[in-house]
Amino acid sequence: MTIEQLLTRNLHEVFGEGDADRRRAVAEEIFAEDVVFHGPKGSTYRGREAIVEMAGVVRASHPTFAYTETAPAKANADSGMVAWVSGPPGEPPRYAGVDFILAREGKITAIYLFLDGEG
Repeated sequence: MTIEQLLTRNLHEVFGEGDADRRRAVAEEIFAEDVVFHGPKGSTYRGREAIVEMAGVVRASHPTFAYTETAPAKANADSGMVAWVSGPPGEPPRYAGVDFILAREGKITAIYLFLDGEG
């Protein structure tokens, strides 16, 4: 799987997914077992299950929001980034962010989230 595909799947099929079983299944496919998520304000989640649970909490707090990339995902060696906005479809975005990842053997090993605005 390419870095760009990993970024897009993480955004839409993990953090944008409302169904916990589908979210977990995708995480099994795209996250390395030892994946680490570094979020705003120093939050850190280690392992697939911790990230899946946190993504579910985020999704539940904004159940109607959709993620839209503001530019195509970009890759450089074993890393990549994608900028995005989020909000209810058809309305102005409520917040924006950038996901930066590191990957190994076709799986995400680290996610760094940079948020701009409310989240």
